[in-house]
Amino acid sequence: MKTLAELEAIRQKTLDRVGLRVDKDGARIVVGMATCGIAAGARPVLLSFVEEVKKQGAENVTVSQTGCVGMCRLEPMVDVYVPGKEKVTYVKMKPDMVERIVKEHIIGGNPVYEYTIGAAEQSK
Repeated sequence: MKTLAELEAIRQKTLDRVGLRVDKDGARIVVGMATCGIAAGARPVLLSFVEEVKKQGAENVTVSQTGCVGMCRLEPMVDVYVPGKEKVTYVKMKPDMVERIVKEHIIGGNPVYEYTIGAAEQSK
């Protein structure tokens, strides 16, 4: 059995590790890669983001993947996290949309609102 001090040390170590991921400088692009996302075309979207970030020379940008987001009808979905800004969720992504998102949002700081979940929900 662990003592309270040992448990607190484990807790703090875990929080420090999580903080390293959350508080990183630079943007994070997270592509939903659950079964529904892959079936809807998420893999080419993910690869396009990796290529486009490199092509445009975007610095301090991490491209990663996640599992199910829970809104299969809007897949492929991409969340963009920019430090100090609110998360932006892009939906029904296609590889030809990626260049503009990297240029205008990741590098330029201006989300491409017509590709976002808010625009998709308004057009119903």
